[in-house]
Amino acid sequence: MAKTSAAESWEGRGPHPLTGTALTFDLAAEAEALKREPTWEQSGHNAKTLIKHSDVRVVLIALRKGARMQEHKTDQCVTLHALSGRLRLRLPAETLELPTGALMALDHTVVHDVEALEESVLLLTLGWSKQPREP
Repeated sequence: MAKTSAAESWEGRGPHPLTGTALTFDLAAEAEALKREPTWEQSGHNAKTLIKHSDVRVVLIALRKGARMQEHKTDQCVTLHALSGRLRLRLPAETLELPTGALMALDHTVVHDVEALEESVLLLTLGWSKQPREP
């Protein structure tokens, strides 16, 4: 039996399988659905966890032009794949742009922030190791 997502803050999004032996997604349709939800209308950003296995998480994120994910870091390695739009990533030593189709990988604990230079959709993948990382 597949795990399902927790109830959302609004009743329009139903639960969906987060784990399984083979999950498939129509990312364009998922992104459009995110942009129809009240969270998008109210805040200019929205996200949905698509996959949540013990060792990996995959999150679809929609950002309106000018929306930002404030400076943060994760304990795990991450990839950011710009599915549409254009993003700016601020890293400790540089600022980079991520155009449609580009993929960036960040090592664990890299401080960064993300800004949408135009309406954008990205796929965030987080490696999830149970083993402690060495410094």
